[in-house]
Amino acid sequence: MSECIFCNIVRKEIPAKICYEDERVLAFHDINPVAPTHILVIPKEHIASMNDITPENVEVFGHMAFVAQQLSKEAGVAESGYRVVVNNGPDSGQVVHHVHAHVIGGRVLSSLC
Repeated sequence: MSECIFCNIVRKEIPAKICYEDERVLAFHDINPVAPTHILVIPKEHIASMNDITPENVEVFGHMAFVAQQLSKEAGVAESGYRVVVNNGPDSGQVVHHVHAHVIGGRVLSSLC
């Protein structure tokens, strides 16, 4: 999927400030952060949205959550609090159609609900 910016980042065709990588996921700092800590965790496999999760790739989402937890500790926001957000579809604000989790913290965040 050459038109996907996140796939291009996975292939190292576009630079990113990578903070974690293994065989299943990649994490990098958001280029337009909304808080002092704003990291994106993505599966290396292209999955367009939460609606496209299959039994064959469901395990990667648990791994993404674990990586988000570890990155929150490294960023020093685990104890004070952080948010993990996955936007799904146009009404949610999903802009890049490669599923990703935002790890956001480092300041008091407003309530969503």
